[in-house]
Amino acid sequence: MSFTSMAESIRIISLQWQILSLIIALLVYFPIVSGSFFKPFNVSYDHRALIIAGKRRMLVSAGIHYPRATPEMWSDLIEKSKEGGADVIQTYVFWSGHEPVKGQYNFEGRYDLVKFVKLIGSSGLYLHLRIGPYVCAEWNFGGFPVWLRDVPGIEFRTDNEPFKKEMQKFVTKIVDLTREAKLFCWQGGPIIMLQIENEYGDVEKSYGQKGKDYVKWAASMALGLGAGVPWVMCKQTDAPENIIDACNGYYCDGFKPNSQTKPILWTEDWDGWYTKWGGSLPHRPAEDLAFAVARFYQRGGSFQNYYMYFGGTNFGRTSGGPFYITSYDYDAPLDEYGLRSEPKWGHLKDLHAAIKLCEPALVAADAPQYRKLGSNQEAHIYRGDGETGGKVCAAFLANIDEHKSAHVKFNGQSYTLPPWSVSILPDCRHVAFSTAKVGAQTSVKTVEYARPSLGSKSILQKVVRQDNVSYISKSWMALKEPIGIWGENNFTFQGLLEHLNVTKDRSDYLWHKTRISVSEDDISFWKKNGAYPTVSIDSMRDVLRVFVNKQLSGSVVGHWVKVVQPVRFMQGNNDLLLLTQTVGLQNYGAFLEKDGAGFRGKAKLTGLKNGDMDLAKSSWTYQVGLKGEAEKIYTVEHNEKAEWSTLETDASPSIFMWYKTYFDTPAGTDPVVLDLESMGKGQAWVNGHHIGRYWNIISHKDGCERTCDYRGAYNSDKCTTNCGKPTQTRYHVPRSWLKPSSNLLVLFEETGGNPFNISVKTVTAGILCGQVSESHYPPLRKWSTPDYINGTMSINSVAPEVHLHCEDGHVISSIEFASYGTPRGSCDRFSIGKCHASNSFSIVSEACKGRTSCFIEVSNIAFRSDPCSGTLKTLAVMARCSPSQNTSDLSF
Repeated sequence: MSFTSMAESIRIISLQWQILSLIIALLVYFPIVSGSFFKPFNVSYDHRALIIAGKRRMLVSAGIHYPRATPEMWSDLIEKSKEGGADVIQTYVFWSGHEPVKGQYNFEGRYDLVKFVKLIGSSGLYLHLRIGPYVCAEWNFGGFPVWLRDVPGIEFRTDNEPFKKEMQKFVTKIVDLTREAKLFCWQGGPIIMLQIENEYGDVEKSYGQKGKDYVKWAASMALGLGAGVPWVMCKQTDAPENIIDACNGYYCDGFKPNSQTKPILWTEDWDGWYTKWGGSLPHRPAEDLAFAVARFYQRGGSFQNYYMYFGGTNFGRTSGGPFYITSYDYDAPLDEYGLRSEPKWGHLKDLHAAIKLCEPALVAADAPQYRKLGSNQEAHIYRGDGETGGKVCAAFLANIDEHKSAHVKFNGQSYTLPPWSVSILPDCRHVAFSTAKVGAQTSVKTVEYARPSLGSKSILQKVVRQDNVSYISKSWMALKEPIGIWGENNFTFQGLLEHLNVTKDRSDYLWHKTRISVSEDDISFWKKNGAYPTVSIDSMRDVLRVFVNKQLSGSVVGHWVKVVQPVRFMQGNNDLLLLTQTVGLQNYGAFLEKDGAGFRGKAKLTGLKNGDMDLAKSSWTYQVGLKGEAEKIYTVEHNEKAEWSTLETDASPSIFMWYKTYFDTPAGTDPVVLDLESMGKGQAWVNGHHIGRYWNIISHKDGCERTCDYRGAYNSDKCTTNCGKPTQTRYHVPRSWLKPSSNLLVLFEETGGNPFNISVKTVTAGILCGQVSESHYPPLRKWSTPDYINGTMSINSVAPEVHLHCEDGHVISSIEFASYGTPRGSCDRFSIGKCHASNSFSIVSEACKGRTSCFIEVSNIAFRSDPCSGTLKTLAVMARCSPSQNTSDLSF
């Protein structure tokens, strides 16, 4: 082909893709503006399942919290959830985001609830909307707006009229909003279920009879809104008759609702866990998670939701606490940036496909038949009449032994069950899936220094140092934040005030200043005794910094911990400055309105010549927040008004400094992160968007295991990683917040750091590995082919496959390893074994290179020979994905 004809072909393909993209956009846009996504249908339930449009359904739900992503990310997250086998999206509603000021509502940007729901509907998925309005969710103050604690006479989550009035007003607002937008299923929308309250059973006893009365009131109030769909309460064993009580936890296969008329629902399947500053990173093995889910459906469950399917990011100051990190990755199937976490995502996709194959039998039977297969082995069999006629049968074979495989007989056939596993038989004969056998690919995330966009003209490009590390900029500006009282909007009060009563959570920071007079006799007394005075406070949270005459004496970090901080005064008048800081408000527990922040108990200055000084009786001047915060110097509009100065490269790290620079957006579409490992503690903004808090705090050295054994019950201390390293160093910057060039980055640094070592990086699933043996099960997609359905093909005749797929916008650029035979090792450490087909590399390369995804059959036929007769063979592949340079990438 000539260069001209090739160029013309590329132009035609590009035009075709543009037309196709326009058609897709119109198809997506039309239902969003029209407001109708389904033919209107009703939802009810019986003891077995939710009944949607007159039919029982087995439902898989994916938890996604819309404010923890940007609107530009929502469609991709929803589509990847659907691709992974989800039927439903689940989300909380975040009161603090929607009503940040009493009576002033916000439904824009990341809080555009209606847009999020419409995107779900346009994808063909349903929605479970958890209004709460208490959500916990490791979200600041459990999702309550902080102004709520200032309502006169209020007590949260109990039979308290002021609280019930505000709660009812907000819940009604959300129900009316979604009804007016025609988002309920009976209006053609995706909402099939709602939730009132959240895990109240954990704290109900703390409130006595008033707690019981509150549960009844909340249920009655919710039902009285006429939403027309079922309501649930999770972890609520005394949920009233018309409210479904649901389970939350790592395992819910033994859960039974409080009435035989209600189905078994699992509203929170904890597929990972949250992380605190200074903690290690939790990971839940894919095999154990799949085991828990399969056991749930095996034992009669019908609705299961992954908390979280996508965790996302605690942007701004939304992380709860205290001390929850900015990332809310949660070890979810989709990571913080929306990339697939493999093999978890792929293994669960296969599980969902197997459950869907069983759905005709699962909905046909009112209850399973139970059969004991061994001391720790059992079967549950579902039989009935199929919707299209004929008998249907599905079986689940479980081995709950944590250590040993088991050989069992079932329906006249022999099966080997791995330890801690469930095998799923959609036809009661053939195993389609085992929770312990992972056939999905493994992806290795790579974090790379950003490549500048082509044609960038910015003079503030990243500079490459001699160590070949690319940093964000060689040009930084700095500004000192005043220590202490900085503005006119301060006030003086006799005594120590509670932190939140003053800040209203408008800032993490609250300055307290008092004057201490020191005589010559005091100085002599301290020298004679060889001791100095001490600030002593009974209890403090989260961070306290003590200054004397604007010099830092020391810091204390903890949750309601005692303060004993020595201080040194000079003769004459001294300014004692106390800076209290919050690092996320309490989000869980009873009596949240009383938790507060700052100080509790007695506060004294000890070690004085004339005895202790009661600091609570002193006169204090208060200042909320930072001067830079008040002047909004982190915004594009206001940063130039500040008196910045050039930061020299050899400048010593300083506390309480503002820094700014500009950077260009990295080329490509991969997620963008800031690497802030060189900094201390503070907050970051990009183009005025608050990225979140950062803190370079090291996790404990002990507790991480070299290997992770999926077998046995999971808890958040099992299979942790990252011990002895900073808890979080990379911070997500959504691409929708970036311009092509000259992006403003502003940081407030509290403890001292080196901004010159900050870098911009991109994250991608750069390495893919697949490892499947001849003994693995046939691909689940083959169960739905016409040949199998018509009976012209036996599923036993189908060979297993290795399936590799890059993220969108990437192709398989190279095959790093391929061996059909007896390869050794694991992903990124494969090596050729004694048996190896010499054509392995060429066959895999031909099938995969240049494509977004590929399938390679694991069989002698595919590799045109048997490299070692009589030996069980495995195909191991490691591939590299790279950004695509062609709009017509192939996918097979």
